[in-house]
Amino acid sequence: MAAKSDGTAVSLQNDIPPTCLPGLEKRSPQWRPVGKEYSLLDCCWTLCALLVFFSDGASDLWLAADYYLRRDYWWFALTLVFIIIPSVVVQVLSFRWFAYDYSDANGSGTAAAAMVAASNAESHFSTKDSDQRGAGRSAAVTGSRSSAESCCRACVWLFQCVVHVLQLAQVWRYVHALYLGVQSRWRGDHEHKHFYWRTMFENADISMLRLLETFLKSAPQLVLQLSIMVQTGQVLPLQGLSASASLVSLGWMMASYQKALRDSRDDKLPMSYKAVVVNMLWHLFTVGARAMAFALFVSIFQLYFSIFIVAHWCAMTFWIIQGETDFCMSKWEEIIYNMMVGIVYIFCWFSVREGPTRCRLLLYSLIILGENVALTAVWYIYRSQRSADFYAVVVVCVVACSYALGTFFMFVYYCLLHPDGPVSGAYIGCCDVQVGAVSDPCVSSPTSAPPPLDAVSSPPRTLQRTKGGESVPGGDVGEVFKMRTLKASRNAAPRLTPRTEGPVIRIDLPRKQYPAWDAHFIDRRLRKTILVLEAASPVTPRIQYRCLGTPKEVMEYETTV
Repeated sequence: MAAKSDGTAVSLQNDIPPTCLPGLEKRSPQWRPVGKEYSLLDCCWTLCALLVFFSDGASDLWLAADYYLRRDYWWFALTLVFIIIPSVVVQVLSFRWFAYDYSDANGSGTAAAAMVAASNAESHFSTKDSDQRGAGRSAAVTGSRSSAESCCRACVWLFQCVVHVLQLAQVWRYVHALYLGVQSRWRGDHEHKHFYWRTMFENADISMLRLLETFLKSAPQLVLQLSIMVQTGQVLPLQGLSASASLVSLGWMMASYQKALRDSRDDKLPMSYKAVVVNMLWHLFTVGARAMAFALFVSIFQLYFSIFIVAHWCAMTFWIIQGETDFCMSKWEEIIYNMMVGIVYIFCWFSVREGPTRCRLLLYSLIILGENVALTAVWYIYRSQRSADFYAVVVVCVVACSYALGTFFMFVYYCLLHPDGPVSGAYIGCCDVQVGAVSDPCVSSPTSAPPPLDAVSSPPRTLQRTKGGESVPGGDVGEVFKMRTLKASRNAAPRLTPRTEGPVIRIDLPRKQYPAWDAHFIDRRLRKTILVLEAASPVTPRIQYRCLGTPKEVMEYETTV
């Protein structure tokens, strides 16, 4: 079985057995638990995430209503803008994802083609006729659909429309993830893996949506309410509640996103909940100090603050683009993603590249520290005469202590609680992935085991961007997309023997490096095909990504149409 880059499945009779990557056998083997289950802590974490979401949204709405009743229409308008616009953006994106996942327009042909590959009904299923055969099966399925099923689907569409109009898409996705997680605990072995896989997909979606929402809504809201407090010289209970909820939401989502990302990557060890809590405290205190410095400065120099924010965002976005990130499936999506990460970089650190981050994190921390000191110092010098010296000193100490505490928790996280590097297990690697399995930097060589008969290979319709750093030195140079045997590495670790039995889902894309999501998490066409293949297979299949052999092959793979 195979899933191409456009979600179509094909079937052939032979496989390209990838080789072991040189140098990876030196890593100390660490095993990740096989068949990880949805735990009680995972359930509690989801429920707490719902509580954080409701507290943040409800406190902002309550505060906006209070501003209106107090006839502070300017504060009311600004507070409402930072509530409505980010929420609408997130709802539109969420509904777009739902429409693609649930629609039959693109899914039936893919599903039908995948079922053919999964059942091995045809020994040869080529790229050329995959759409036509899939379309034929799609017509058959559509023709036999009962009126009751059509009515049920219409109700689902109506329900989702109501949920998204009411701005409750995040709530529905949290509840759905909770349901899938509980089902994965109650079902049998195969169904358990299927539901756990779907839970991981849902967690990835909600993490991306909530991260986008927090930095479009909670972060500006926090700065706005703090600046109002500084300007008026008083702190209303609702203002403190709203600012606290926004700050907790920011810290929570940074930690939650990192946990969901690491849980989805079988080549990385997962984050423990101790590490998650410390990570949350790190971002909570550093973002709090950053927002306070912003609020102090903007309370005096509104125009200069706008210029500073735009300049900082442009510089951070350019820095991110220069790092050549590889998160999305197309160039323009990657540019938009980099622009969004530039917004995150206004407030806190966000890892976007694989490898040691100490130098980049140290440089970013020094920049943020210098900016915080400069903004706070300017406010202290040009503050209003109504502000007493004691009050000003207390505020400066709060900013300094908050940043110091955040830096302390950052050191605790990286020195004591950070997951200890990539996993070296016995199932998957840079080319192999299996849900619930362990991660392996090496995959089978031609001498270790015969290639599985049901493995598949096909040229992708959408060519993925790759970099030379993903190439495997010493690979055989040949024409791209031809069946060939690669030379086995002489330094392969004998103790790391990958599983070769069972069905294989071949994805003709190189695997994205951490901290990017795997392609089958962000490409919804791949996700749909994988779920169909996994449901049709009696054994949970393993996912195998394409390994590119040499720089020449990388270049040919990028330029071949």
